[in-house]
Formats: sequence, structure tokens, C-alpha cells
Amino acid sequence: MSTPSPAARRPRVGVGGVSVRSSTFTLHRTGYDDFRVTRGAALRARYPWARPDGALGGPVEWVPLLHAEAPPGGPVEPDAYRRLKAELLDRVRQAGPLDGLVLDIHGAMSVVGLDDAEADLTDAVREVLGPRALISAAMDPYGNVSRRLAGRLDLVTAHRLAPRQDAGATLERAARKLVERLLAGKGRPHLAWVQVPVLLPSLPVPPVAPGEPAGRRPEPARSLYERPASIEELDGIVDAAVWAGFPWADEPRCKAAVVVTGDDPVLAVEEARSLAKEYWDLRRDLVSPGPAADADACVEAALASPARPFLIGDSGDDPAAGGAGDLPYMLGRLLAHEALATGRATALLPGITAPAAVARCFAAGVGATVRVSVGGAYGEGGAGSGTEYAPFAPYEFTGEVVALHPGDAAGGDLAVVRRGGVTAVLAGRREPVRTRADLGGLDPRGYDLLVVKTGRPEPELRELAADWRLARTPGAVDQDLPRLGHRRLERPLFPLDPGMPAPDLAPELL
Repeated sequence: MSTPSPAARRPRVGVGGVSVRSSTFTLHRTGYDDFRVTRGAALRARYPWARPDGALGGPVEWVPLLHAEAPPGGPVEPDAYRRLKAELLDRVRQAGPLDGLVLDIHGAMSVVGLDDAEADLTDAVREVLGPRALISAAMDPYGNVSRRLAGRLDLVTAHRLAPRQDAGATLERAARKLVERLLAGKGRPHLAWVQVPVLLPSLPVPPVAPGEPAGRRPEPARSLYERPASIEELDGIVDAAVWAGFPWADEPRCKAAVVVTGDDPVLAVEEARSLAKEYWDLRRDLVSPGPAADADACVEAALASPARPFLIGDSGDDPAAGGAGDLPYMLGRLLAHEALATGRATALLPGITAPAAVARCFAAGVGATVRVSVGGAYGEGGAGSGTEYAPFAPYEFTGEVVALHPGDAAGGDLAVVRRGGVTAVLAGRREPVRTRADLGGLDPRGYDLLVVKTGRPEPELRELAADWRLARTPGAVDQDLPRLGHRRLERPLFPLDPGMPAPDLAPELL
């Protein structure tokens, strides 16, 4: 597709993409119906800066294409991906000549049968757009920036706050950098790209106490993630970004990466090398987002503490990171504790995906005693099932149905079942627990423990809890990476190979 000179008319810029994060260690699959697909005027409204009265609405003509976004989960089904990809490409063709495109992606999408889904999508978009149009992408810090993907992009940036509090600002920055180059008649800048052989299970985020500002990482991650903004201020530099890579997909592209974009290639390479070396040097200090231990140790510490409610994150089955949300491991550990099993202590465990158990509870009614099987909503077996934890095995227990909530906006039908001091909220469909509204109508302040499937509690839950611990539990997004059993990552890779030699971090100029 030929691209007219921007000087001849107002530049035309398309915007769209396909966005999801996918764990390849879960039996869950993301289908077409899981995506929220936005087109036309509704898509333009998604980007405030692209509206006629927006910050970038006047200098260019924005052409909304298609954006598809699904909740984190398992790999995307091939037919679903092909359908979304085909429609996006058709809309690029129908849009007519475009001078640029803002690609709104996550960076950790896996598709069954593909090794680098975002690169596959970008390859196809580039082929339709032609070589002269500029493509600018905004990605999550957990995205994977392969050589193939970076080579097809002209500009690429990542979020700089956690947890993803600047996602909108990042996308606007990607759009603004593109617009600036088009209006100045500039072509593609230089991209200094380097991957760092580190794959961390989590990035540190701050604890949040009442009155404490959110989004400020603790050191040393804070300085590391603030550096790109200072690099961007240098003459000859357009943008700088760092990615951690996605640890819960077993693909060769998964590792940390640095990209510094600039019109000064020597300076871009120098800054990319320095930022990559800093990441490597800090690898042992970039710790998990909170105090962590195994499940039983977390339960003991929580019950011994006077803090109430005490929050425990069931990190290995976090739906917000791609976990299935159906693993009953923490339920079993809670009921194995005498104080909780007898009711001398209490725990609230919301958000276990168990549609068959929910249906059984609804059939029995409130007040009934039921025996239900929890776990395996998406099948039994899978990565990690051979470990001592057997996290994918169903768990049977008998309890009283204390409440039923049909048609919850997030989790579908909810059934509240109590055994001893443990109250479990079973959900008809998979949904992360992020706020008090996701707790099945129960007040967590009435319990000793609040146990949520999360590796990084959302601010509302952290503010609600008097204290918290992260439980390193098994599952598709296990924080203990060696327990997952990756087979296809490029090795050596820290922390899977802790004694590996220092790598060559010389950036490649693309």
C-alpha cells in the first residue's frame, strides 16, 4: 500500500490491535467470545487523545480500525486469532492510505500453534500497510519484545508505573511520538534492541497503606523503571523502555528486553547497553511484590498475627495473570488447619471457578448440606500436576450452603459454602477478585483471614487488609518458576540457571 507524503495533507493514522496475556501452563483456552471487540466510533471514544477535541485530535486524521481485548487466560484458540487478525487486516485495507498506525497490544498473547503471536500480527499488518508507514506500539511491562517484533516496529514503549497505572498515558505517548515524527516529516528512527536473559516471576510494587501514594515502586526497581523517562530527555533520543518478559508462557521469546529509540544511533546503543546492564546487575534484588512463603507458613503467620483481616494471596492461580481460577489448593490447605476446620478461626476464600459445584448448590438451596467437588473446571492435569502438590486434582468437601447470588456481574452465579470456619465463594465463571464487590456480598472484616487468588492484590483489597502475605502456591502462574517445568525457553536464563555467566548485552541496531 503506497503512502502519500504527510506534507500533502493531514496525516492519516490508524489505531487498533489485539490484546490479551496468556499463560501456556493452564488448560483454559481463550475463545473468540472472550474478546471484547470495539470498532468505529466506539473505538475512537476509547482513546480520548484521538477525539476531535483531544490532545492529538487536530494534527492528524485518526482512523479507528478494530481493537479486541480479552481477560488474561490460557492461549488463544487458533480460529479466534485468525478471525480477529483477518478483520483487523481487512479494516486496514478498507481504510485507504495510512501514514501510520498505533498498535494497542499487551505483548504476552499466546496463540495455540504460534511462538510469537504479536510478531505474527505485526508482520501481517506491516505487509498490508507497506514499508513507509510508521507503526508505534504500546506494551505492558510483562510483554515479550522479540527481535522479530522489534524489527517490524518503528516506535515502541512500555508502562513505567506499577501496577499498570499509566497504561493510558503509555498509549498516548506512543501515539504522540508517532504524530510528532509524521508532522516533522521524519522517517523511522533507530531502535537499539537487546534482550536480557532474566525472567522474573513478579515485579515489585509498593505496599499501600491509608494515605500512602500508589504507583511508586520500592527500590531498586523504582530507579530502574524511572530511568527510561530520563533517557528520553536526552538530545537525539525519542523513547526508552524496559520489559520484564512474561514468565508464565513457555516460548523462546520470553525474557526481559530493553529498547532505546533515537535519531542518534550511537547514543541509543550506549543507553540501551547501560539500561540492560543495570537490569542484569539488579536481577537478584528485584524481588516479589510482598513478603512471601509457602501456603502453610502464610496461614500460620496470619493466624498468629493480631492484624485482622489478614490477606493471603493465592498467587499460583491468579486469573488476572492468566491462571484458570479453578484450583482448590488453598481451600484444601485452609481446611487442613485444625483451627480453621473446627471454626476456632475463620477465613473467607472468594472466587473459585466451579460451575458444576455452583449448579449443585443452587439445586440444593440455602441451608442445605452438600458435598461438592471443586477444581478441574477446565480439565484435570496440565503443567505442574506431577509435583507433590497435585494442584490440578479436584477437591471434595461437604459444607452448608449459606447464600446464593444469581447473575453476579463478574462471576455469574455465586454460591457461598461454609465448612467449619472456612467460607468459600464458588463462582459460575472465571473472574479475578479485585474489589469488595467481588466478595459475594460478605464483609471481610468479619473474618480472620481473607484469601484471594492474586499475585498482586489490587489497591482496594490491600487498603482493606491490616497486613498481608503472598503464598507461593502451585498453578499456571506459579511464582516458583522451576516448579512449572519450562521446556522451550532459551537457556541459560536467570533464575532458572542461577550460576550462569554474565551475558553479552551488546544491543543490536534495528
